[in-house]
Amino acid sequence: MTIRTLPRTIAAATLLALLLATPGEAAKPPAGPAKVRVNMVTAAGPILIELETKRAPITTANFLYYVDHKLLDGTTFYRAARAKGAPKDGFIQGGPNGDIRKWGPPIAHEPTTKTGLHHGDGTISMARTTPGTAQGEFFLIAGNASYMDANPKAKGDNLGFAAFGHVVKGMDVVRKILASPTIPKAGMGAMKGQYIKAPVKIISVRRVP
Repeated sequence: MTIRTLPRTIAAATLLALLLATPGEAAKPPAGPAKVRVNMVTAAGPILIELETKRAPITTANFLYYVDHKLLDGTTFYRAARAKGAPKDGFIQGGPNGDIRKWGPPIAHEPTTKTGLHHGDGTISMARTTPGTAQGEFFLIAGNASYMDANPKAKGDNLGFAAFGHVVKGMDVVRKILASPTIPKAGMGAMKGQYIKAPVKIISVRRVP
């Protein structure tokens, strides 16, 4: 299943320095607690998310940059990808989408084989096209999505997606958004029919003290 991110673009020098540092620097876990929580307030209700800052340092640092600079405020959940035959399972995708003012640079990919994280119910993970193209687009999973984990035995692009935390509270909100009416003929390829008719606004995302 394709979970695409947006094309590469120029971004703030601060984020560029943080995420495109030398491999040794980029892989070094950030100082502070092993887990950080953020509260995502949406038009459908709040979602409390716990991020794995030590296990997925690059991915988490990227997401927290968007949070701390309020780049996710005013964006939307615009995609609801429901599993065939199991409409209560799937994922919702959100982020800057077409707003190029909020795009950051692409980041190095942290596969689940490296982090030890998995794509289960409530997982937050990064959208991408090819490995190393993730920016500010992310998705939240409802149900089991182990097929999104890295699989070294698979052919082709087998690095999966970069999971970096999970929903602590608010899965009812995730499922409510997942059930949103979509536009049947909108989109192309794997995304056809998955664009939400009335995108759900992400009002704010803030760290929880």
